[in-house]
Amino acid sequence: MRIISGSYKGRAIHAPKNFTARPTTDFAKESLFNILNNNFDYSEMNALDLFSGTGSISYELASRGCEDIICIELNFNHLAFIKKTIQELQFSQIKAFRADAFKFIKTCKTSFDLIFADPPYDLKNIEIIPDIIFERNLLKPNGWLIVEHGAKTKFNDHPNFKVQRNYGSVNFSIFESYTTEE
Repeated sequence: MRIISGSYKGRAIHAPKNFTARPTTDFAKESLFNILNNNFDYSEMNALDLFSGTGSISYELASRGCEDIICIELNFNHLAFIKKTIQELQFSQIKAFRADAFKFIKTCKTSFDLIFADPPYDLKNIEIIPDIIFERNLLKPNGWLIVEHGAKTKFNDHPNFKVQRNYGSVNFSIFESYTTEE
């Protein structure tokens, strides 16, 4: 895995061979960030990376100038790898915590410009992630939730669903928090 763009462009990140996380492919990540580039100013955003795995999305955001990133990972070994990589790359803007992503979003009191969730594709209750995010108002107005998922999962009927993008076996469903006219 590598950092696609920004100040650390081209930097390879090597997870241990026994790592059980499934990192977002470079092709899918590059395609996703091409979409984000046209919709966000990284220097003015805060982000939440749920089910962080290798931390790949957080590193990409930090490399592109995002100054406030919270990284949530339950697996102790994965979190240790993320923290080690954060230290090696001197990404002080990333704060990594060991937590269950569902419990975290049910108690979180911060709202974000971008929330990225990359749960295991076969995770039970994957379909309720957007519901919790929007019920808890965890997105700022015009903020996006991006859920990475397998082909069997469909979010098209969710009221905040914006678009789905497919990159091989990787699917991204994008949701938007719409501003309300008063």
